[in-house]
Amino acid sequence: MNTLDQLRTVLAAEFEIEPELITLEAQLMDDLDIDSIDAIDILSRLRELTGKELPAEDLKEVRTVGDVVTLVESH
Repeated sequence: MNTLDQLRTVLAAEFEIEPELITLEAQLMDDLDIDSIDAIDILSRLRELTGKELPAEDLKEVRTVGDVVTLVESH
């Protein structure tokens, strides 16, 4: 399962977001209604799924689903 699919699984399960809305271009806050607290939860879940250490401070630059995918794949 690639990173986008993993993220899609997390967002669909944890936040009841329709998977087809979760595209690389989707804005976390504007399109998916994900706030900063939700983002920390997503980060924790992705750490569990990938086994990668993803620093919370890196979330400051994350705006889109594609940004999250890039963050995960860069660590």
